[in-house]
Amino acid sequence: MICMGRTFRKDWDATHTTMFHQIEGLVIDETTSMADLKSVLTAALKAYFEVDDVKLRFRPHHFPFTEPSAEVDVGCDRSGGTLKIGTGDDWLEILGCGMVHPNVLRNCGIDPEKYQGYAFGMGIDRLAMLKYGMPDLRDLFANDTRWLKHYGFSPFLLPGLAQGVG
Repeated sequence: MICMGRTFRKDWDATHTTMFHQIEGLVIDETTSMADLKSVLTAALKAYFEVDDVKLRFRPHHFPFTEPSAEVDVGCDRSGGTLKIGTGDDWLEILGCGMVHPNVLRNCGIDPEKYQGYAFGMGIDRLAMLKYGMPDLRDLFANDTRWLKHYGFSPFLLPGLAQGVG
């Protein structure tokens, strides 16, 4: 399943807002593994950022509903005051993920001896910021038509199945 929604927190700066949009994914089956999670995330980010080679680094982390858990960094270049995904020797944290904790499955009435799964979550707003090279995330919420024109968006374009989302 893929689920999108609003998330709220106390942060407010150039890369964090008090309300952001998050996309989460969850797969439960009898054979899924961390290797499946890695391949899905690699393919998704490669397609999203439109790069032939996206470098990902999985760092151990703790999330209460997954075990093992990881934060994922994407390879990038930060030289010259810009950020470019898919090249360079720098890293940027982009999402959290992991294998679904057996207790989560058990609490949902799913036998963790037979089934396993993986989950991930990432901020849609931050992904847009990275893809379009926006220096300040707060501009996404400014309602400034000059900003929309600068990034090539039409204020009248609504996402849909026929025309996509971008």
